Parts: sequence; structure tokens; C-alpha cells
Amino acid sequence: MRKINKDGIEALKRWEGLRLESYRDIGGVWTIGYGHTENVKEGETITAKQADALLKKDLIGFERAVHEAVKVELSDNQFAALVSFAFNIGVAAFKESTLVKKLNQGDYDCVPGQLNRWVYCSGKRSQGLINRRAAEIGLWSKGSFIASQCVECAEPERQRLHKTGEGKSAIVAGLGLLGSTCSEAAHQLEPFIGNLDIMRYAFLALTLAGVGFGLWATMKRLKEA
Repeated sequence: MRKINKDGIEALKRWEGLRLESYRDIGGVWTIGYGHTENVKEGETITAKQADALLKKDLIGFERAVHEAVKVELSDNQFAALVSFAFNIGVAAFKESTLVKKLNQGDYDCVPGQLNRWVYCSGKRSQGLINRRAAEIGLWSKGSFIASQCVECAEPERQRLHKTGEGKSAIVAGLGLLGSTCSEAAHQLEPFIGNLDIMRYAFLALTLAGVGFGLWATMKRLKEA
């Protein structure tokens, strides 16, 4: 059966934290070591070596749960991230989760969003769970990973216009509109400049220069494409 990798174990240890003396977790359950809860009693103590052994034993059930529930291929880090997730929420909740259902349909991209849904404790958002989910998402995406089938990107607009000739047509149309645009602008300014032909022609010259430069730059980009 598949086992969680070293990176996954080290990350899980950091997220769980090592406690060598029994304590009540956020849900009031007596816990010790790296989140071990089975047969733990108040006042119990263990060594770090015993904590490692308990974690290794505890992980077997969660490794099996991920192995059995997930029907699609996973990288080592993806598998480790899901084992950590299952370790945190429980086997039953993991197997019935929307994450597993969507993942088994080939939707790898859903995993980060689905992980981020599991950040509540007693109906309230928990910063600890938010941080853990973020770390699991980071592990899921670390190194080489398997993703949903990629959709071929649309051809860049600049290249499409160049290949089809639409870019040149657009430039010609722009030249056609240029004259009417300048004429309309001069007409709108007439109440302010009156019959001062010099000002009118100066304004039109500036407008033509600005638009002309824009069209020149566009043609240059199309030629370079």
C-alpha cells in the first residue's frame, strides 16, 4: 500500500505539533504526541520516539483511506497533502467529501478551493485551520504535480489580427474615421475659438499627429508579430 512521503510526514508533524504530555484538543478530546487520540488518558506522558511510532501507526488508516477513495493518479506530494487532510478531518468525512467526488471526475483544479472550505471549527473560521489548509495546498502544488486536462490557450489577439489581415482592415477603417472625428472635434470647439482659423488648424494638426502616431505604432507591432 502507498505510504506518505518524507515531506508529507515532516509537514504533518509541524501542523500537528509534538506534545509529550496528554492535553485536551480544541474539541475536548484527550490527545498526545502528533495528534494521537486513541486510548489517551489525562496525565499520560510519552517520549519523542514513542510519538513517532504512534504517528506511523496512526497514518496507516489514513493512507489506506486516500488510496481506496481516490481513483485518479496522484503525485507523491498530492497524496501526502490528502493524507494530511484526511488525518485532520477523519476518514468518513474525507471519503464523503465533495473534494474526493470532484477529484475522481478528473477535476484536479478543484482541490485547493475544496480544501479551503474546511476551515471551520464549531461554526467559526479557525485561523489554525486556515493556515493548515494553506500549507496543504502548498504541498499539493509542490514540485511536479498532476493537473486537470489543459485547454489550449486562445491565439493571442495580436497574432490573430496579423494572420487574418483583420489588423490591416482595422487600420484602414481607422483612417476613414479619422477625418470625421477631427471635423467633429473642431465643430464642438467652435464656440470657444470662434473664427480663429490659426487655432482651429493648430488643434486639427495636433489631433492628426496624435492619432497618426497611434496608427503607425499599431502597424509597426503587426509587422513585428
